[in-house]
Amino acid sequence: MNAEATVDETTSEPGGEQLKRVMGPKLLLFFIIGDIIGAGIFAITGDVASEVGGVAWLPFLVAFAVASLTALSYLELVTKHPQAAGAALFVHKAFGLHFVTFLVAFAVVCSGITSASTSSSLVASNLLAGLDDVFGGVPTGTTATLVAALGFMVLLALINLRGVGESVKFNVVLTSVVVLALGIIIAIGFWAMATDGDLGRVVVFESSGEKNAFVSITIATTVAFFAMVGFEDSVNMVEETKDPGRTFPRIMLTGLGICAVLYMLVAVAVVVVIPPGDIADPVNPDAGILLDVVRVGAPGIPIDTIFPFLTVFAVANTALINMLMASRLVYGMAKQDVLPRSLAAVLPGRRSPWAAIIFTTVMALGLITYVRLRSESDVVVALAGTTGLLLLCVFTVVNICCLVLRRDRDTEPVFRAPRWAPWVGAVASAFLVGPWARNEDDYVQYSIAGVLILIGVVLWVLTWMTNRGIRAKKTGFREIEHLEE
Repeated sequence: MNAEATVDETTSEPGGEQLKRVMGPKLLLFFIIGDIIGAGIFAITGDVASEVGGVAWLPFLVAFAVASLTALSYLELVTKHPQAAGAALFVHKAFGLHFVTFLVAFAVVCSGITSASTSSSLVASNLLAGLDDVFGGVPTGTTATLVAALGFMVLLALINLRGVGESVKFNVVLTSVVVLALGIIIAIGFWAMATDGDLGRVVVFESSGEKNAFVSITIATTVAFFAMVGFEDSVNMVEETKDPGRTFPRIMLTGLGICAVLYMLVAVAVVVVIPPGDIADPVNPDAGILLDVVRVGAPGIPIDTIFPFLTVFAVANTALINMLMASRLVYGMAKQDVLPRSLAAVLPGRRSPWAAIIFTTVMALGLITYVRLRSESDVVVALAGTTGLLLLCVFTVVNICCLVLRRDRDTEPVFRAPRWAPWVGAVASAFLVGPWARNEDDYVQYSIAGVLILIGVVLWVLTWMTNRGIRAKKTGFREIEHLEE
């Protein structure tokens, strides 16, 4: 076997460990699509449609454009530095400031927690709705949904503690289930178009309130952006992908494009099936508008009984992946003494990071409870919007990193984004972070994100002070030993 073939099969890690390059184009495509399609499209399609009416497909298209610009920067950076560390690595390479690197890494952790919390609310609502359809008499109110959502998060923690080996091949099955659920919605939409649906609605703009078209589409794009995130996680698979320099660019952009088309078709189906006045007032807001599409568009067909459970299966996997990612990042930062070392504790037998899992789960439980009981904003929009807010901040920084690292000529990327792409990506992402891209009721997203980041900063300061004290004691001991000699 020649050297080139050897490099294609494995990649070296520090310490001499090897990661096997097992992911070809097809598996990578399924991984990216499965990572993007999840809670987002089930959770926020109705909220997007309620903002802009029949042109609900347009915000998904704009969100796709903004995400694609940032994806181009990710592709340039990951082919320049092909290591499985994502945004934190790029920030450290660009600026070399540990605190800034920590902020970006912890923002990614928080985005995973808020995303999983969004999923838990969606899972709880759909599960209760499905059980009520089958058995009848199942409570579906606020208290019952809160209890079910909290119980689901505890279940995720138990699974996480047991230790979960994620397989990219199993992801093909999970992704197929999600696509099947979306295919049902799209098929119902086409059936409605062929019968009594009003296709003319898809070009009718209807703003909520007195906002103009630009403001409404901007707000709807911010909501829709939650459905387009996930592609950035795929960069962590770069060391296990065959010929990543050639494979990653075309597969990532293809995956984004497929998801955008599916989302726009789903948005069209919602508008065609559900009367405009009913989109903003679904039967069960937390369960999402897609359940209403099935019930209205396919009356008398038992598929409306099955669909909530398909949603639960698809969204539950997304939540588990998010919590796995968040707990492992916290564990990694604790192991590097960026967060308290106690958060790096692992179970003796399972070797799962129990302290990080409990920490992230407690944060999620508190977040769900607070938003459910105290926030006047829609629960799903508040949590999904906070996820989008955090990642838009990260994407802004990643685009800037792409510009900064272009000055480094020592390592040339295999893929180079158009010269203008990082500039436009940074401006577009930063623009969607601002308050003009949200309704006043959704300003709670800033406080949620701020509190989560503040928790991380407090822990970072405590860790820094502890480490400084330990270093001072060691220095003092050495001086005493020197004097005694």
